[in-house]
This record gives sequence, C-alpha cells and structure tokens, in this order.
Amino acid sequence: MKQRGRPSAASLAIAVPVEVVERVRAPHDLNDEETEVWASVVNCEPADWFTQSTIPILAQYCRHVVQTRRIAELIERGTSDPSLEVKDYDRLLHMQQRESAIIVVLATKMRITNQSIINQRGNKISRSRKKPWEG
Repeated sequence: MKQRGRPSAASLAIAVPVEVVERVRAPHDLNDEETEVWASVVNCEPADWFTQSTIPILAQYCRHVVQTRRIAELIERGTSDPSLEVKDYDRLLHMQQRESAIIVVLATKMRITNQSIINQRGNKISRSRKKPWEG
C-alpha cells in the first residue's frame, strides 16, 4: 500500500536502474544508401519501436526508398533529354507511382507515418507504453 503525503527527500534520492535498449541494426544485405535510410528511420523512432518481426519490412522499405530516388533521377534526366520518348517517360512515371504506393503501405504497417501519430483533431498521440495509472 502506498504511503500518504509528500515523498521524503530520501525516497526521492533512490536511484532507479535505467534499462538500455539498443536500436536495431541494419541487415548485412542492404547497400550503403539503404543503410543510410535505415539509420534515419530507426533514429526517428523510440529505440524499442522496431522488433525482430518488423526488420524485413523495414529493410524492404529502405530498398523501395532508394529505388524511388533512382527513378526520380531518371525522370529528372529525361526531362532535359529530347531523345526520351513519351512512352518511356510515361513508363518511368508509372514505376515511380508503384514504388511510392509500396512505400506508403510499408510505412503505414510499421506505424511511422503521421497518420499513426496524429489523431483526427490533429493532436499528437502519446507513444508511451505505460498507462498513467500503472506508475
């Protein structure tokens, strides 16, 4: 049972051990660009946000982000290249659209989009795991 009244200075001075949670590391099969994307995503979330079950999803997300960048570079080069046919340009745009759709689905599944952290009123949702009454 909890004591009533204000806590004493002695009880407040007791050191509580802090659990250190390491961030998940990128798989070895990701290249350097994909590893950079991995680090930026993992560092934006709490250390325990990604689990072993989400590692393959996150790895695939990183691959798709890099592929989207490469497609965007091809589109950029194509706009200045008069020899690029409309059919090829259209194909690149469709590739970019497919990659973007996949990125959105994967990000939503991992709950790293704004949709998963903002409620209908635009307020941020608290990501705390403990309920206030659990102490």
